[in-house]
Amino acid sequence: MSTQPYGSWPSRWSAGDAAAASRDFAELRVGLGGLLWLQFDPQEAGCSLWLWREGEPQRLTPPGHSVRSRVYEYGGGAFCVVGDGVVLVDEEDQQLYRLGVAAGSVPEALTARSHCRYGDLQFAPAWNAVLAVEESREQNRVIHRLVDLSLADGTRRVLAEGADFYAAPRLSDDGRRLAWIEWDRPELPWTATRLCLAEVLADGSLGDREVLAGAAGDESVQQPGFAADGRLRCLTDRAGWWQPWAEQGGQWHPAPEAGHPLDNGTALSSTGTGWSEPRLMAEADHAPAPWQLGTVSHLPLEDGGWLLARLEEGWGLLVERAADGRERRLAAEFSRFRQLASDAQHFYCITAAPDRLPAVLAIARDSGRVHVLAGGERPLSAEELSRPASIRFATGEGESAQAFFYPPRNAACAVPADERPPLVVFLHGGPTSACYPVFDPRIQFWTQRGFAVADLNYRGSSGFGRAFRLRLAGEWGRIEVEDACALVRRLGEAGLIDPARAFVRGASAGGYTALCALAFRDLFRGGASLYGVSDPLSLRRVTHKFEGDYLDWLIGDPERDAERYRQRTPLLHAGRIEAPVIFFQGGLDAVVVPEQTEAMVAALRARGVPVEYRLYPDERHGFRQAAHLADALEREWRFYVDLLD
Repeated sequence: MSTQPYGSWPSRWSAGDAAAASRDFAELRVGLGGLLWLQFDPQEAGCSLWLWREGEPQRLTPPGHSVRSRVYEYGGGAFCVVGDGVVLVDEEDQQLYRLGVAAGSVPEALTARSHCRYGDLQFAPAWNAVLAVEESREQNRVIHRLVDLSLADGTRRVLAEGADFYAAPRLSDDGRRLAWIEWDRPELPWTATRLCLAEVLADGSLGDREVLAGAAGDESVQQPGFAADGRLRCLTDRAGWWQPWAEQGGQWHPAPEAGHPLDNGTALSSTGTGWSEPRLMAEADHAPAPWQLGTVSHLPLEDGGWLLARLEEGWGLLVERAADGRERRLAAEFSRFRQLASDAQHFYCITAAPDRLPAVLAIARDSGRVHVLAGGERPLSAEELSRPASIRFATGEGESAQAFFYPPRNAACAVPADERPPLVVFLHGGPTSACYPVFDPRIQFWTQRGFAVADLNYRGSSGFGRAFRLRLAGEWGRIEVEDACALVRRLGEAGLIDPARAFVRGASAGGYTALCALAFRDLFRGGASLYGVSDPLSLRRVTHKFEGDYLDWLIGDPERDAERYRQRTPLLHAGRIEAPVIFFQGGLDAVVVPEQTEAMVAALRARGVPVEYRLYPDERHGFRQAAHLADALEREWRFYVDLLD
């Protein structure tokens, strides 16, 4: 073990290793005698479809074919199981294809509507059709509809239209009721949506639409689904958290339903890994913000119970909740759970943990025994691994925020005497999103080299209830900057970092906050913006429909609040930035276009501020190619190292 200065520790965990470890999974579906999922591979920069059955994984999509929806730009719900095969969305042309599971099967086109994209696919056996959200470009307008496509003859039928946005079309097993989520501008799916229902008439047409929840515009409803008993269930935050609710007697009730014998305020009494005593539903979010379609974080079970992915202070729990309110925690060694599914013997989920890569799990329903079907590798030994510690700290207006702190960790390097480590503050995108205590190969890259990392859930992050999530309304560019600075001060006071050597970095919305922090606060030694917003009004003029009103919610009306925009536009305050900045940009980015980043780079260079700029011509908003992920990480580290002296 050698003693070397923080920040430049030698490590075998390279930027290339970190990029290769960016593999991930998405969208579990039970069917075809096994379990199907999507797998993202940074080496291919694409998503392949896999089937696990009889103990073996099998890749279904041919090389060169990527399965990914781009509805609302962020996609989701890119495949569903139909009969003896699947229907999927091809990333390149966004059309629907049918694919068999026999070796050598080739995708066969189901749609040829080049002006349309599809997502949130759901097979409706009662209709022998695929339900989908359709995004259509018509005469310089983008129109969204719910449609179904017959697998018998390929005909397309419009199920619902007129609202600005749709999600989660779900048909009851008997084919008699169709439920969905819809919302209108200027709302966002995490501010206000409506749960709608239509009866299916004798001739197969739909009756009048009925709004079951969200008519008042003060709740966000997501993930509807029909349980085995025919009752409709969903998540709603009407009580302050995204919690499961169910229909009963034509009304909506939380779980357990109002008037239930367990509705007595009992709290959880843990009995180890077994069942807890009955309790009311926890005051916790049971879903992330619905940026993507097709999310499944709650699953009604056949016996009236639930399988739930719960968030508590950023940590994920997987909970089986019996019909009588008793709860059992599953797979406790993991800290994030996504995309739930089940069959008669197993629960399935995509999961992650602080010490391993994302994994697909099968969990025995009787014993709770965990079996890893794919992923879950541990790239670093326990001696090399930096583990997250949750920190709740005071910030402005008498409020608090939360972060995960990762200390430097490298078994080959001793901690220098009388020296505290430099800090990198990670700012997540969105900004209505969140960070989680899971193995992040980028974070381990930094901690291996002698940097501490703080991954921040600032006010406005999701997973901490509705009030916390909506805290950013009109405040973006101010309170999350305040939170980042308060976090640095808190860690400095605790002696965990050297506050004079703090850096701030973020991607997309996180890049905007990083630039605001550098422009409006004299705290950070330097920073990085990865395809970050530097001019909100320029972004507003070119952004896509899904986020067309997002900036109005985050900052304000451009005319009424013009001064607020001027105050919070980093490009207009480039003269206040003294700290060096490194920028990374995708040449095909349609969200934050290269011209916006390049204007910021030019403004700083004109003043003599040290700036580095890296353009990846064939990347979009969010880098996907392993070589580029590694290059950006290596360049950012070297940029900071040069600033440590």
